[in-house]
Amino acid sequence: MKKSLWSCLGVLVLAGCCCFVSEVRPVSVVSPDGKNEIRLWTDPLAYEVRRGGRVVAEKTAIGMKVDGACLSAGAVREVRRSTRTGSETTPVYKKAKISLAANEALVDFGTWGVRLAARDDGVAYRFETKLPGTVRIDCEKAAITVPSASARCWVNFTDSYGCEETIPEALPASEVRTVDSAQRKGRSMAYLPFAYAADGAFVVVTESDVRDYPIWNLVGTNGVDAAAGSVRLDSKFAGWPKRTRRIGGWGESEVERGGRWVRVDGHEDFLVKATSGTRTFPWRTFILADSPAKVCEADIVRALAAPQAEGDFSWVKPGKVAWDWWNCFDNSDPKAKNGGCTTKTYERFIDFAAATGVEYVIFDEGWSESLNIWKFHPEVDVPHLIGYANKKGVGIILWMAWAQVYGEEEKVAAHFAQLGAKGFKVDFMDRGDAEIANFLEKFAAACAKHRMLVDYHGVCRPYGLQRKYPNVVNYEGIHGLEQTKWFPGGAAAETAMMASDVRAFYLRMSAGPMDYTPGAMLNHAVGAGYKGSRQFPGSVGTRCRQMAMMALYEAPLQMLCDSPTNYEKNQECFAFMAATPVVWADTVGVGGDPDGIAAVARKANDGSWYAAGITDVSAREFALDTAFLGDGTWRAEIFRDGPDADKTGTSYVHEKDVAVQAGSTLRFRLAPGGGFVVRFVK
Repeated sequence: MKKSLWSCLGVLVLAGCCCFVSEVRPVSVVSPDGKNEIRLWTDPLAYEVRRGGRVVAEKTAIGMKVDGACLSAGAVREVRRSTRTGSETTPVYKKAKISLAANEALVDFGTWGVRLAARDDGVAYRFETKLPGTVRIDCEKAAITVPSASARCWVNFTDSYGCEETIPEALPASEVRTVDSAQRKGRSMAYLPFAYAADGAFVVVTESDVRDYPIWNLVGTNGVDAAAGSVRLDSKFAGWPKRTRRIGGWGESEVERGGRWVRVDGHEDFLVKATSGTRTFPWRTFILADSPAKVCEADIVRALAAPQAEGDFSWVKPGKVAWDWWNCFDNSDPKAKNGGCTTKTYERFIDFAAATGVEYVIFDEGWSESLNIWKFHPEVDVPHLIGYANKKGVGIILWMAWAQVYGEEEKVAAHFAQLGAKGFKVDFMDRGDAEIANFLEKFAAACAKHRMLVDYHGVCRPYGLQRKYPNVVNYEGIHGLEQTKWFPGGAAAETAMMASDVRAFYLRMSAGPMDYTPGAMLNHAVGAGYKGSRQFPGSVGTRCRQMAMMALYEAPLQMLCDSPTNYEKNQECFAFMAATPVVWADTVGVGGDPDGIAAVARKANDGSWYAAGITDVSAREFALDTAFLGDGTWRAEIFRDGPDADKTGTSYVHEKDVAVQAGSTLRFRLAPGGGFVVRFVK
C-alpha cells in the first residue's frame, strides 16, 4: 500500500444529513437477530466487527485510491439506512431457500461511500463510487485485526494470487507471518478464506461479488501490537497484468494462439486499468458463528452477491459425473493409443453412466489434439460420442485449458452447444487478478446464453458468481483428491492431507461449492504406506471417508473419480454414492471443529436426510444428535468404518433399516482418516 494512501486517512469534516457521525459515535449496523454488528468510523476511516457485544475484529483503518486521489477526502453528506427483507429460492445450492434479511447503511461522502451490511450469519462492508466515465483503481487498504495474538487461526499460505491447492495450517495469530517467497517458498501471502477463534466466536474472512477486480489476499505484519495484544494482517491484491504470454505444453514455450496458460509477466502498480466510475466494489465479508459447526449454514457470500441475471435458468441440471482422467481412462494401459482415451473407452463410460443413473460423462484432456479444441483427436470420435450419449440420456462435458477459450468465449460456447455438448470444465486459470474475474463472468454469460454448464477448475475460490449465473455449477480451488496421484507418502503427508480434508469444510467450503472429486475405491488405511500412482490411484483414509464426502462437501456437479470397473466391483458402496443428492433443501451443522472432525446434516428435496462426517489422522468418537430430524421415527441406512478399518482402509459396516427416534444420539467410532454417512427416511 502506497504511503500516499495513508496520508489521505486524516481527520474529516463531518456534516451528516441523516445522523451525526463522529469518532465518538461511529455508524453502527446490527443484524436482525441483534447478535452481529459492524461499526464504521470516519475520523479516520476504520471499521470494527462485534458478535454478542464482544469485539471479534478490532478497529482497523481502510481506504481506497482512485486516479491518484484517496477516497477519504470530503465531508460525510448523509447516512442512508435500509433493510433487506424476503427470501430467495435457490435450486442449485445447499438450501432450497435462503433469507435475504439484512440491515444496511450507506455512509455517503458524495462521489463515493462505504456500505455496511449486517446479517444473522455475518457482516460485511464495501466501497461504492459515483464518478464520471472510467477510472483507474490504484489500491485498496483492506486489513483485518485479530483481537488476540494467541487466537487460534487456520490459514492457507501461498505464493500464488490464484492459489488453488494449498493445505491449511493451524497456528496462533502471532505466528501468521508471511515472508518473501525467495526466503521461504509458499508463504508470501495468506489466501482466503481465513478463519480464527475470537472470544467465544468463530470468524471466517472471505469476500463476495468480485467483478472487474482482483481477489483479496492477506499478508502478515510479522509483529504483534504489544500494547493491544492484537495482530493486524494487511491486504494484498494482484496488480493489473503488465504483459501476458500464452504458454503451450508444460514448459515455457510461447504460442501465438491457444495454449495451456495465459501467464503474467509482472503486475502494474494499480489494480484495475479502466473500470466504470459508478460501481460497487467487492464485499469484505465476515462469517460469524458461535461455533465452527455452524459456519456451514452461512449464506452471506451468496446473499450479498449480484442477483440472478435475466433469462431462464430452469434448464440447469445439477448431477454427478463419471470422470476419466483420475482413474487413467478406466485404468487403461498407458501404452495404449492416446493413453487409453479412445472412442471405445468413452462408449464404456457412457454405457456405465446410463446404466447407473449418472447424469454426465466428462471428456478430460485427450479428446482433442493437444491444446487445440478445434480439431478432434483421431482416436476420439467426439460428434458420434455426443450423439451416442444424448440418446442414452447422458450429457457430455468437455475439458479445456482456459487459454483455448480466452478471447473466444462466445465462439466456443456457441460451437460446442451446437455440437450437443452440455458444458465445459475450464482449467489452468491459476491467477487472481481483475482480468481473470472478467473472464470468469464473461464466459459464464456466454455459456448461459447457449445453455451450457461451467465447472471452473484450476481457479481461485468462488465469491458468489454462481448466484448471478446458476449455470456455474462448481469451482475447484481446493487441495482435492487429484493430489493422491502424486502423493509422496509418509506420516507427515498423511497427517497434512487428513487435516486438510477436515479444514476445507470450514475454510474453503464457506466460500462456495468445491470440486474435490471424491469417490475412490482403492482405500489405504492411515499408516499403510500409500504412495501416489498415476495409473492406479487410491486414497488415504477409509472407504467410508470417501463415501461421506459425497454429502459432506457441497458440489452441484459432483465428480465420481474412480473407474467404472472399480465401481462395478464395489456396487454396494457405489450405488449409495450415486444416489446421494448434489443439491439440498437444507443444511445443518451438527458438530466438529477444524482440528478434528467435519460433520453436517443435509435435507434432500424428497424429505430424507443425510448426515456425514470425517476425521483427521486420529481415531475419534462422534456423537450425532439427530434433533435436525424434527420428530417421529426414522429408518436409517448407515455406512461406518469397520472394526479393522485402521488397518484395512476398505473395511466398512453397512446397516439397513435401523430405527432412529428423532432427537436421539447415534454414536460412531471413526478410524484414523475415517468417516461415516447415514441416510434417514421417515
